[in-house]
Amino acid sequence: MFKARAGYSFAVLAAAVAVVFAFSAFDSAYAQRKSLRWATSQVGSYGYQVAASMTRIVEEALGGEYTVTVQPYASPTVAMKAVMDGNGEISYTADIGMGEFQQRVGGFKGYKPKMPEMVHTWYAYPMESMLAVAAKDAEKYKCWRDFSGKPVFFSNAGFMNWLNYMRVFKLLGYNFKHVQIDLKSNADALESGSIVGSGVYTTAGRSLPAYWKETEIRMDIRVVNPCPDEVAKIKAAGLAVVEVDPKAAFSKSVGPSMLMGVAILFGYNAGTNIPEDVVYKMLSAFSKKKDDLAKSDPGFTPLAKDFSGLQAQGINANPNIPVHPGLAKFLKEQKAWNDKWKVAGANK
Repeated sequence: MFKARAGYSFAVLAAAVAVVFAFSAFDSAYAQRKSLRWATSQVGSYGYQVAASMTRIVEEALGGEYTVTVQPYASPTVAMKAVMDGNGEISYTADIGMGEFQQRVGGFKGYKPKMPEMVHTWYAYPMESMLAVAAKDAEKYKCWRDFSGKPVFFSNAGFMNWLNYMRVFKLLGYNFKHVQIDLKSNADALESGSIVGSGVYTTAGRSLPAYWKETEIRMDIRVVNPCPDEVAKIKAAGLAVVEVDPKAAFSKSVGPSMLMGVAILFGYNAGTNIPEDVVYKMLSAFSKKKDDLAKSDPGFTPLAKDFSGLQAQGINANPNIPVHPGLAKFLKEQKAWNDKWKVAGANK
């Protein structure tokens, strides 16, 4: 009887030790996984909204070597600084944000990165900046000049669309009077009149950010197109004004049969501290899954149609900024490399 119990006790003890070792091995393997912090704009924005689908692809592409975590920040400008200060690895940004960083203007005036500077890494989708008002006030606003000096929520301060509106108002000679509100207060602020207009933006002419989807459900809005003379000035400055089919983006009528938006190109860029093979594997996976991305969100439709072409567009927006070696390798394999571009670190 004693022997049986002793044998049983030993078996239980052995099993317990095995479980401990198994969990220890699992914990050790998990602990050894490298961190890839994906800095986005704040919760409710489009950049945060689509991050989950992208990060899953990245983790799979990197074979479980990395743990990808999404970290929202107040704006892409703040996210970019977080990455270059060592608090992240990949940051949500846009062509206008990369340009301001390169020139050290706007939110980057006097800024000195602690980590390698961000370079062209991956461009994901275009966005189109527009302006909207409450339907009850539509008769007061016919052109963008009608918003000059008026309280408008031009999306969150520091957002790339916010920078885009500021850029456009400056070149048009208008008074940019931004009023900061919480994203969830967009409809309430329009209805109460605390703001006369709000910056609305689509991704690839199709997707709306979460807070605008909520706004158009709660109230009737009207999009105000820039007038022909304003469009001419915007285009003369080298910016693209594109047509947006309202039926593709909105659930109900927003006024004009065709909307006019000032385009910017968004991406997720990194510094050269991120290894070439990591970026190359990431891009290869996105290219392979591009149709799945477009199915998950229509904002990725242009990427699915011309993956390499979209990367070239992003680089050409700021051709003096170097290209990450991982992106350079990918584009060279795709026969889409331009010898005028510079590979980051190539001359070091």
